[in-house]
Amino acid sequence: MCLTKNTNDDVCIGQKPFLFYECPPKIREKGDSMHTQPAKPNLTLLLILVLLVIFCPMAIDIYLPAFPTIAEQFLVTEQQVQQTVAIFMLTVGLGQLIAGPLADRFGRKPVALVGISLYAGSALLAYCAPSFEVLLSARALQGLGACATFVVAFAIVRDKFGSERSGQIITYLNGIVCFIPALAPILGAWLTVKFGWEMNFLFLTGFALLGFIVTLFFFRETRPADSVYQGHILDLRRFIPIISTPLFLFNSLLCMVTMSVILVFVTLAPGWIITELDGSVANFTFWFSLNAVLSIIASFIMPLYIKRHPKRALKIGLLLLVGSGLLMLLFSQYKSALALMIPMFVAAFGFALTLGSAAGRALSLFPKQAGTASALLGAMQMSGASLLVFITQFLQLQTPILIGVHFLLLVPFSYLLFRKEQFS
Repeated sequence: MCLTKNTNDDVCIGQKPFLFYECPPKIREKGDSMHTQPAKPNLTLLLILVLLVIFCPMAIDIYLPAFPTIAEQFLVTEQQVQQTVAIFMLTVGLGQLIAGPLADRFGRKPVALVGISLYAGSALLAYCAPSFEVLLSARALQGLGACATFVVAFAIVRDKFGSERSGQIITYLNGIVCFIPALAPILGAWLTVKFGWEMNFLFLTGFALLGFIVTLFFFRETRPADSVYQGHILDLRRFIPIISTPLFLFNSLLCMVTMSVILVFVTLAPGWIITELDGSVANFTFWFSLNAVLSIIASFIMPLYIKRHPKRALKIGLLLLVGSGLLMLLFSQYKSALALMIPMFVAAFGFALTLGSAAGRALSLFPKQAGTASALLGAMQMSGASLLVFITQFLQLQTPILIGVHFLLLVPFSYLLFRKEQFS
């Protein structure tokens, strides 16, 4: 994630994959310039940023161990339960296209408070859901709330810290996000076993109420007072020149397909390990947390390689992911958690290389439209991946084979990257 400033005083922020949009098409400051002065990290502000940034991953990872229980209670298949993650991701992705402009027009604090309120209300609705359809609707609303908090968190970083300090702060925030998949399933497994699956959403409600109180009383608005938003919030025409650029389209679609592999694993792994393999909730939590730890290690090591060898990093990342897909298909004949997880352990490093490199290449083409480009990238990545996973589930393949199919969807991208100079 990088902070950039345009020469025409349009201030935008570009991001790593799966982070969110914080900048409208045009923000013009009164006067000739409005320079963000680097601020010293304030403990209260840092804690608020941490609070805002973990709403989204927490809402995904905490209830994964409860999938079989939810399916049993509502008399639905686990594939249907998996749709609660897909629809959450879909609304998180689409919400990026409007949450950023709203934060720039009305301020960070109002958008954060509305987002947290929506998050809390939808979590409470999920806790009380009398039917699966109500649960699905609640998750869609929760995605919109989570999107708002994520957008505001990174907008605050742009407002408060200069280009040198913001990189450090963003690194801290991304590191914290990586820890959630390791810790949240452990908490979710305990809540599910002790109190039932509904308690996961009651916990999220309480967490959101705490976040609302902290934001209301301890957060001061950071939106520059002299900023004036111009343009319609829902004007999507600004995305046309960006998506029509071949290199952006190639890399954004690559991010989308790569994210679909992560999403299909996250949604299918609980049912496969707990139900098909007769594993316990604790067993699933162990494997999922171990994979998350490897992802954390990869997320801190691989950026150094990407910085030194950006072109080679993407090629190596794709080779690792395609190789992981072949391993997944090869090991699909063995019904064990280890056979499922070994390819994912290898893929953890491929994800770090591929997503980081592809997103950086896509956004590098638009230094003066970094916010708009990153909004489009995020929407395609999150929402596109959700739709792709939804479609492939109708193939009714076994979990390892379906994950392997998603891996192998990256083969055409590998071919173009190695054979076509315009994409390399």
